[in-house]
Amino acid sequence: MADAGTGTIGRRVLVATAIAGTLDLGMAAIETALHGKPITRMLRGVASGPVPQAVDWGAGGALLGVTVHYAIMAVMALVFMIAHARIGWVRAHSVVAGLVYGLGLYLFMYGLVLPLRFGAPLPSDPVAIAKGLFAHMVLVGLTFGLVARSGTAR
Repeated sequence: MADAGTGTIGRRVLVATAIAGTLDLGMAAIETALHGKPITRMLRGVASGPVPQAVDWGAGGALLGVTVHYAIMAVMALVFMIAHARIGWVRAHSVVAGLVYGLGLYLFMYGLVLPLRFGAPLPSDPVAIAKGLFAHMVLVGLTFGLVARSGTAR
């Protein structure tokens, strides 16, 4: 199996994390700015997931938010790349698998993580749902699928 080497998986995880993490964070920053809110506040909100006090840490909290964002993205990328290495269907259908994985990530984030951590309800606004699905399925899932496929021998 061409994907089985940890070096190959590790390299794909790094590339997928860098690309998807930057696209997703870029979209979040643009959305935040368009709503007239400080991007640093959004980043401190990300950091407050694991470290609630980070909302009051100024630039340090924002830097922690970037770190948390990329750490979470790396874990998500690692799970996908391992699945790609071990599951034939995922390898054979990398793009579709990435989109499906992105949908799963959206459901996990909005159905479990955000409600449990922040008490946030599921979005009901169709535009908010579409933006969330786009971010998770296209910017993250599709990116993972394309990066995974890029090194697969055909």
